[in-house]
Amino acid sequence: MSKVQLIEPVPGSTTPRSGTSPRRTRPLPYDLLKAASSRLRIISLLGAVLWVLGTAGGHLSARAMPHGNPVWMSWNATDAIAGISVLVSLGLFFYIGKSDRDPAFTLDLGLVFMVLTALALGLVMHWFQPPREWPIAPMISWIGAVVLMNAAIVPNSPGKTLIAGLIAVSMNPLAMLIAKARGAWDFGPPSRAFLMHYPDYLLVGVAVVISHMMTRLGQQVTEAREMGSYRLVELLGKGGMGEVWRAHHRMLARDAAIKLIHPDMLSRSSGGNAVLIRKRFEQEANATAALRSPHTVELYDFGITREGVFYYVMELLDGIDLETLVKKYGPQPPARVISILRQVCRSLDDAHRHGMVHRDIKPTNIFLCRLGNEYDFAKVLDFGLVKITDENETRLTGDGATTGTPAYMAPEVALGSAELDGTTDLYALGCVAYWLTTGNLVFEERTAGAMMLAHVQKEPMPPSKRTGHSVPASLDRVIMMCLAKKPSERPASAEVLARLLQRCDGASTWSPEDAERWWRDHMTENAPPASDTVKANLVDPNAMTTL
Repeated sequence: MSKVQLIEPVPGSTTPRSGTSPRRTRPLPYDLLKAASSRLRIISLLGAVLWVLGTAGGHLSARAMPHGNPVWMSWNATDAIAGISVLVSLGLFFYIGKSDRDPAFTLDLGLVFMVLTALALGLVMHWFQPPREWPIAPMISWIGAVVLMNAAIVPNSPGKTLIAGLIAVSMNPLAMLIAKARGAWDFGPPSRAFLMHYPDYLLVGVAVVISHMMTRLGQQVTEAREMGSYRLVELLGKGGMGEVWRAHHRMLARDAAIKLIHPDMLSRSSGGNAVLIRKRFEQEANATAALRSPHTVELYDFGITREGVFYYVMELLDGIDLETLVKKYGPQPPARVISILRQVCRSLDDAHRHGMVHRDIKPTNIFLCRLGNEYDFAKVLDFGLVKITDENETRLTGDGATTGTPAYMAPEVALGSAELDGTTDLYALGCVAYWLTTGNLVFEERTAGAMMLAHVQKEPMPPSKRTGHSVPASLDRVIMMCLAKKPSERPASAEVLARLLQRCDGASTWSPEDAERWWRDHMTENAPPASDTVKANLVDPNAMTTL
């Protein structure tokens, strides 16, 4: 892990956050550009619909009026202009619909679309001479409204907005001059064309101001998303306690996962105890960084932004969590279950040897991934509830506080015991093994309280009796041993559990070739989105975490 960096405000200092520069113009974040591109797509479709409805409405109203304009009762050049505009609008709509489009280029294309729409509006409005009772006086036209809407909905730089806006509002005077050249409308001196539409030019100035505000907001988002040497790229998941983002290192060709925890979210859970929040945050980071097992998620860095947002920079995993694995593909073969559990034991053994108890082992905190040429590589995540068993350490949870997930909670945790050790994690791992082999929870209860009470009082049914699949008797016994009510009756350590699993029937039958074959068959085109697996880890309906 790189050197810890706590990025905090210095009283009286105006120095920007590390890696930022107040003078450099920052591009808008990709997701904001993508969202703006999607809005432009909606606008283009709406434009096509309005061209159709506007043209049809003009003809219908002309026919309905007693002394309607006979020009509007027959097809004419303005209908052709409207038809071309419909095709242009639909063309842009379908062009943006392609997933591989560069959103920045799409927004530039949107400015061209705005100018073409303005030209069409100007020609339609001024193609024919208006009735004599219509005075030639300053007015705000539809083109001015289009320029304003474009600046507010589709962000562009103020310079581009100024140039495109001036060109767009000039389409009205240009259309009037074209009508005069055709002999269709003699409105007097050409200067009247500009005097009539000068209010639209004023609206361009308003559009530039709006564009500047929108661009600045986007740049502030970019600055807020900078975490040390990392830049946030894509939101992967969001939950009650924070967010997980895909991030990119500015100098290294490496993506990472950044977990953001907003202090106000933690304050609601801890009664506003800022000291407790900070200690908890630093403990998780230091605990994870101290572990060396390859089956524990690697922590690259952590820190606190100037805004007080906690963040962890972790390795970005390519795979699926065990919760999603069973829900999507059903109970797993016993040999595969044994392989996964043995890897988790290696991570837990490393943690327990460092005096740490995870306390929240559950399927969403165990990630099955592809690591280089290795398949089915298990990673243990989220040491946020880790307990230091050293008696000299300050306890960070309140007296009697219950922390963990009810469906995977050991009896001693449910009872609020302060005497926790590695066997607590082994009980939870037994619950995970139960889930993997049967597709069911150990106890099916409706409320968190009833679930915790069941772990304390009820005897679980062996996995082999909860599934139609074959479960070796040896694996059945090991899982039930992990689910013993008394810690002393469980395997003595994660290392002992790993040896017991190794001696189970069929333990070595899940080969690397089997793992690779499964991944090639299931995790290529049919793999669940990364956001689903991350979201499952952040928003777990069975979780009950109390600081």
